[in-house]
Amino acid sequence: MSIPAEPPAVVDDKRPPSSWPSNGTIHLQELKEGTRVGVVGRTGSGKSTLISALFRLVEPASGCILIDGIDISKIGLKDLRMKLSIIPQEPTLFRGCIRTNLDPLGVYSDDEIWKALEKCQLKATVSNLPNKLDSSVSDEGENWSVGQRQLFCLGRVLLKRNKILVLDEATASIDSATDAINQRIIREEFADCTVVTVAHRVPTVIDSDMVMVLSFE
Repeated sequence: MSIPAEPPAVVDDKRPPSSWPSNGTIHLQELKEGTRVGVVGRTGSGKSTLISALFRLVEPASGCILIDGIDISKIGLKDLRMKLSIIPQEPTLFRGCIRTNLDPLGVYSDDEIWKALEKCQLKATVSNLPNKLDSSVSDEGENWSVGQRQLFCLGRVLLKRNKILVLDEATASIDSATDAINQRIIREEFADCTVVTVAHRVPTVIDSDMVMVLSFE
């Protein structure tokens, strides 16, 4: 109750255009739009801080991050976070049904959801369930395998089609077969997007267009 409130969800006089970001240019380390960028570094080097700053989970004491020329610290949190996608290290599902896990705000049609499931290799599995999209998901998705949970997270970002996708050690907890599916789909579906892959290990980011190595003094 006593912690400081987050910045506002919407800043009325600083709203970005509805098409923002159209290019996905992140001006942080001269990253370019439509680029696959790998970020590696030892524990404590700043990889998590980079993600936290991008989503404004923490506010910078100095400096700024620009996306397509807009200072993200000047706009509302909702306007920022709705336009960024992330596949987290630990795939997260919520108690409810498949539909609400993929589309928690209820903005997509069933047809769009099925197309996303098909792209992330889950259409056949869900089609064979008696309740299909209304099939249950238990707390933290425990009634699904870790690999399937990761594919559901991939389905979420496929639905949103944002220009910027962040992968936070997204291959750390899944088997190699699921990882290969993930990587192929991301290469195909996000070819014209900015993809930032944060990883401990160099092989995870080896096919990136450029690799940023973080270190600490």
